[in-house]
Amino acid sequence: MKSKIFIAMGLIIIMIGLFVTSISAHGQDDLAKVKKATTQFHRVEVAQAAGYDLREGLDHCFDNPGVGAMGFHYINTDMLDLELDALQPEAMVYAPGSKGQLNLGAVEYIVPASDWDAAGNSMPPTLLGHHLHLNKTLGVYVLHIWLWKNNPAGMFEDWNPTVSCP
Repeated sequence: MKSKIFIAMGLIIIMIGLFVTSISAHGQDDLAKVKKATTQFHRVEVAQAAGYDLREGLDHCFDNPGVGAMGFHYINTDMLDLELDALQPEAMVYAPGSKGQLNLGAVEYIVPASDWDAAGNSMPPTLLGHHLHLNKTLGVYVLHIWLWKNNPAGMFEDWNPTVSCP
């Protein structure tokens, strides 16, 4: 009887492992698609031609001393709505380089909080299995994905300790 229980438990553990591996592989596939869709934006000029730009009041390098920085956010305001498309991020985030150049570090997804909440949503938006979080100062839900620059704090964290502002 005990051997049947152990066999059943072993099968359950194997099934859970396969399920988690499948989810992880699916997530990696999604990230690879985002990376492919945004590779063209390594050059700021290309992002600007596609409608991404620095916006007044947000045209500086975002940093959080002791935690890290994000860099410069080039935002496509035409994309600011309730719809999230993983392949069309609302912002490209450029980290300052050692020689003054801007290097694509992350993509950012943005949803205006007032519009989202007014639509009757009680939970924050989600994308690729991650909840966007509320940036109260700016009144938007956001999600960063550090696809192009390693973030030791985590791929989906706002602040990157390896980024610093000039």
